[in-house]
Amino acid sequence: MKYPLALLIALFSIQIGFSQNSQFWKGYFSYKQIKDISQSPTVFFAAAENALFSKNLVTNSIKTTNTIDGLSGQTITSMYHSTGFNKTIIGYENGLIMIVNDVDGTMINVVDIITNGVNQNLKKINHFMEYNGILYVSCDFGIVQYNLATSGFGDTYRIGDLGAEIKVSQTAISNGIIYAATSVGIKSASIINPNLNDYNQWTQVLSGGFSGVETFGSQVVASSNWGQLFKLNGASFTSFSTLPLGAIDLRASGNYLLISTQTSVYVYTQNLSLSFQINSNQIPNLSAKFTCATVIDNLLYLGTFEDGIITTTIDNPTTFSFLSPDGPSRNALFAINASTNNLWAVYGGYSSNYNPYTYDYNGLNTYGFSKYNENGWQNTPYSDVLGAKALCKITVNPNNSNQVYMSSFFSGLLKVENDIPIVLYDESNSSLESLVLTPPNPNYKDLRINGAAFDKSGNLWVGNGWSKNGIKKLSTQGAWSSVNIEPISQRYYENSYGEVVVDKNGTKWMASSYDGVIAYNETGNIFKKISLGAETGNLPVVDARVVAIDNRNQLWIGTTSGLRVLSSVDRFSTDPQLTSNSIIILENGLAQELLYEQFITDIVVDGANNKWVGTADSGVFQFSSDGQQTLRRFTSSNSPLPSNAINDIDINPSTGEVFFATDKGMVSYKGTATTASTDLSNVNVYPNPVRPEFEGTVKVSGLSNKCNVKITDIEGNLVYETISQGGTIEWDTKAFGSYNVASGVYMIFISSQDAMDNTVKKVMIIR
Repeated sequence: MKYPLALLIALFSIQIGFSQNSQFWKGYFSYKQIKDISQSPTVFFAAAENALFSKNLVTNSIKTTNTIDGLSGQTITSMYHSTGFNKTIIGYENGLIMIVNDVDGTMINVVDIITNGVNQNLKKINHFMEYNGILYVSCDFGIVQYNLATSGFGDTYRIGDLGAEIKVSQTAISNGIIYAATSVGIKSASIINPNLNDYNQWTQVLSGGFSGVETFGSQVVASSNWGQLFKLNGASFTSFSTLPLGAIDLRASGNYLLISTQTSVYVYTQNLSLSFQINSNQIPNLSAKFTCATVIDNLLYLGTFEDGIITTTIDNPTTFSFLSPDGPSRNALFAINASTNNLWAVYGGYSSNYNPYTYDYNGLNTYGFSKYNENGWQNTPYSDVLGAKALCKITVNPNNSNQVYMSSFFSGLLKVENDIPIVLYDESNSSLESLVLTPPNPNYKDLRINGAAFDKSGNLWVGNGWSKNGIKKLSTQGAWSSVNIEPISQRYYENSYGEVVVDKNGTKWMASSYDGVIAYNETGNIFKKISLGAETGNLPVVDARVVAIDNRNQLWIGTTSGLRVLSSVDRFSTDPQLTSNSIIILENGLAQELLYEQFITDIVVDGANNKWVGTADSGVFQFSSDGQQTLRRFTSSNSPLPSNAINDIDINPSTGEVFFATDKGMVSYKGTATTASTDLSNVNVYPNPVRPEFEGTVKVSGLSNKCNVKITDIEGNLVYETISQGGTIEWDTKAFGSYNVASGVYMIFISSQDAMDNTVKKVMIIR
């Protein structure tokens, strides 16, 4: 495989584009799920799920690298640092290889394995082994050569019987022989044989599935899938030990051989005597699952599945420390809340069909929650959340930001005060109800609680799925009550609920899986519904997931198959049947329905009444207030988004920062549409001064809504004028968009809509 020059240039351009835009983006990644580790004489490297970090052993400084810097958001499966070339090589589950130049940070995407004809399920990169400047890349289909000096591929070895593709977990070279640990055994061949792409040149040395093979001094060691360890004696392998579990990782580091299983790490000396082992139950307050281990000087680094890097000393492996950059517990954030100075996150959740048991491979999620602010991340583990599983939504009390309610799609509703879970509401202490099995099982408890919202009186309204009394109310006095939804929902017994919002009239709007949008107002106990069909609401499908009320009191509805808008929430009191409409746009001269058949996961309205829309597999859209213009489109291909699967979106109303929670991590975009201020006492202009290297726009924040903003040069010549929509405006430093203004001081005259409040600011432009 050769790397085409045009493609290389294109990929390089993409990375440069990401770098230029990184000033607008910020990453909030987890560094807990360690996939692989590597080292140089002075630096320790670790690969998490889709991000890297390194520790300089001389300065003790820690550096992180993630999608903001240009990394792919795909799942990392292996990593290797080449000291000779000063490059870090990352392998991915989908076959992508990324080469990071550690001198200048530049990156190259190597996509040849992705684009070759190999079965899509066999492209995973398992291991890198360097020999004479050549990387031997172990993949699920065989072995590939990659030249680190020329950045080009060499031969591909398919070494199964008759040239079949077989999984190769690791390779090693000793005395001119290359050994490959494969799914069918250990195979060997002469490294100088020019015909290694011929399977006949490879000899089967051992049979059975093998997870690793490694050169350790003058010895060759192999680990089987069933836990047996072998060493090479002459031309054959003999067993020297058997472990209770199969090895996950096998590597030599200095004078030690390290073998990791899920529950233990074994440290062997040069004569293959076991020096000591570390079991997961030795680490206090953890039930760690190991993934890999290495030794640098006298320090042992233990990679874990969910707890980051744990360190201990070779001399006294009984005291443990933790080494991981600050971050959330996991990358797969299910829901977030950025309505205050704190950013809250939970990890879910339920699958696309509202099944909490199949969302995660572990079954019902037991991950606790996280909180982020200027002090960093605070992660609250499952052991502290009173048994609440599958946490899926976060609702902050607008009258008390220290009071937070977290919905559980299995256990009920968790109340958190001052960061401490204080009560879990379920069927035993509230009106919340469990679903009922057929035939009934009184001992079965499964409370499907999801969307929740406060009304203007401070009452909390909650959707209780699979229940006849599907709407619950928690009053400001702490009293629970229920609303029977049977009059509007004939399938209440299997209805799941998505987002809940409360409008200015006190009407509750609730997305549902079988009834579209259910609307309820307790004044008169009135129900209405927006559902499928031209005469019954005009939704494209009955499964609505999200509702959002914009600044013009329109109700935006996201379904599993498209978008609809109710022209005004006031129609609840006037229209016998509520009817939504699609948004029709012109695309290439043809009328098209906006987001036709898209699975919409979230809709958030920013301070300028623009709409941020998340989708299940197409990334994020930002639309103008009426939906007629696409202002921005972010995907994993054109932005630092780690995934196109958007689980949740939220906006910090003060700063305009837009957060995107995906199944592979969270990033934010520094938006400018902030919530309008009540006066002009806190107007801020930034950056100021504007230096020659700055490529963004000047922001004027702290505005009240519909302010008149005029910008003039020092002589009073008008160069820009606009009316604010929300709390922030942007200026591209051009004179009415036509040419860059010259260096100098520019005056910014700001007047409120009623002209009763005024202020003047200055900004300096340096070209």
